[in-house]
Amino acid sequence: MKKVYSRIESIAGNVIAVKADGVAYGELAEVSTRFGMSLAEVIRLDGGLVSLQVFAGGRGISTGDEVRFLGNPMRVSFSDDLKGRIFNGAGEPRDKGPALTENLIPIGGPSVNPTKRIIPKEMIRTGIPMIDLFNTLVKSQKLPIFSVSGEPYNQLLARIAMQAEVDLIVLGGMGLKYDDYLYFKETLEEGGALQKTIMFVNTAADPVVECLMVPDISLAVAERFALKGLNVLVLLTDMTNFADSLKEIAITQEQVPSNRGYPGDLYSQLASRYEKAVDFADSGSITILAVTTMPGDDVTHPVPDNTGYITEGQFYLKGGRIEPFGSLSRLKQQVNGKTRADHRAIMDGMIKLFAAYRDTLEKKSMGFQMSAWDSKLLKYGELFEAQMMDLSVNIPLEGALDKGWEILAACFEPQETGLQTKLLDQFWPKKSH
Repeated sequence: MKKVYSRIESIAGNVIAVKADGVAYGELAEVSTRFGMSLAEVIRLDGGLVSLQVFAGGRGISTGDEVRFLGNPMRVSFSDDLKGRIFNGAGEPRDKGPALTENLIPIGGPSVNPTKRIIPKEMIRTGIPMIDLFNTLVKSQKLPIFSVSGEPYNQLLARIAMQAEVDLIVLGGMGLKYDDYLYFKETLEEGGALQKTIMFVNTAADPVVECLMVPDISLAVAERFALKGLNVLVLLTDMTNFADSLKEIAITQEQVPSNRGYPGDLYSQLASRYEKAVDFADSGSITILAVTTMPGDDVTHPVPDNTGYITEGQFYLKGGRIEPFGSLSRLKQQVNGKTRADHRAIMDGMIKLFAAYRDTLEKKSMGFQMSAWDSKLLKYGELFEAQMMDLSVNIPLEGALDKGWEILAACFEPQETGLQTKLLDQFWPKKSH
């Protein structure tokens, strides 16, 4: 039986401190108040002084309340019964379904041993041309979606959740507006994807501590399913809210702040989550797509800046579309040579022409006279934006490649595209008579 401590030394926001011994970092405790019982987690050990984050917040706690340490870290139930369910950041049901208490597993463990990993080599199809064709998502990749407030990044995640060719989706929401939570729930239900989805959702009205736990609880569950042989896609939104929660706790603990007030270990905190992406040599895989909103559209802000150093590229969501310039999947070369013979050529050729279209737009806005070539580029750019970049477009990779050839043929002569003759002979659309 764990010893009960009946004196709380200090209360600062969500953080309380007690004098205790024999306690481990990350251990759970129960705080008994006159309003009921709250869970707390050990976040700092300073000699005999133990600091704990209270999940429900510090309101209502007094210095005379009791703290009982449980002797184990935060855990979550793991079984197939998780599928189709929605939980909060502490793993408690949000969908009015039964609580799951069997087969508890710890969260927040170390990343996978590198010797158990294999080199990523398989594509994850999403039905979104700007991903599948131009910046292919690869199994076990870790990629952020860089965006700003107001962009449809949650809508993009929901589409990926419904269309991605994986065995299981784990959706972790951090600081979500309640409307966004309902959007995910209703969209996945209507699309028939909720049965292969597990949701851990922290809303803006929920305790800050639960926001911090969402990535760990999502990734712990994903890892166990991957070890069972499933290919799991973890979707996280929004990592900036996660980092802001880290900052709030660090300020409460009076830590010396780093860049823009974030804790000095922000890089390590982010890396320990992103590095959970893995393709196991003898079982399944974990792939991570994590939305990171950029305050003021500033990519040098600490959260996207650190994220960019850790991850393997990024998708830039601007103007409601995935931007071809700035977006990058550093692992796409691992797979796009194995899809169809024309994949790399179409990818490179169309982006090169789209860059020329952007230059022509600039010339046009400055009042320069348009040549015949400029007119072709303007037509091409409009078709590219409507039929490739629009996020409502939903076609398989092969359909996107065929569509690429159709767009090129509608705007240019074969020799104007810069593509290899053997590919032109094989794939250039034949005109019907």
